[in-house]
Amino acid sequence: MLIGPDFSRELRRGEEDEVEALLRSAFDGAAEAELVRALRKTGAMAGESVATWDGRIAGYYALSHMVAPKGWLCLAPVAVSPDRQGRGLGRRMMGMLSEWARLSQTYVVVLGQVAFYERAGFSQARAQGLTSPYPLAHTMIAGPGTDVPVSALQYPKAFATSG
Repeated sequence: MLIGPDFSRELRRGEEDEVEALLRSAFDGAAEAELVRALRKTGAMAGESVATWDGRIAGYYALSHMVAPKGWLCLAPVAVSPDRQGRGLGRRMMGMLSEWARLSQTYVVVLGQVAFYERAGFSQARAQGLTSPYPLAHTMIAGPGTDVPVSALQYPKAFATSG
């Protein structure tokens, strides 16, 4: 019998505590769990996805609505259980998300490790026309086309107040 990750799916009601435990474990602290709680509370959360492995949540990511540009989403946080890291689960989740962004014609912004996210289909080069309160050296986008959008990024307030 093959033992490994199941397909990614939407977070289900009642799984919030398991996600919080995953975030605290993966990030060795509470900042990302507090961010998720704030995004939910303020209504900025656009969606939450999980990947299960052997019947438990092993991967998670959140998408929230950017204040600007309208219609864009922000990816954060992304987490994989420490005991499942290095097995391709995060790259698989991000690859599926970047393909969804392309097909749905939705821009998704992420701030993170360039090498990891670019392997999954995000582009740092395409983000260089953006202005951001965070370093462009670690800002990437996924979405439609091959253009370099010129726009000012404005994140949900929860990002300024968390951590």
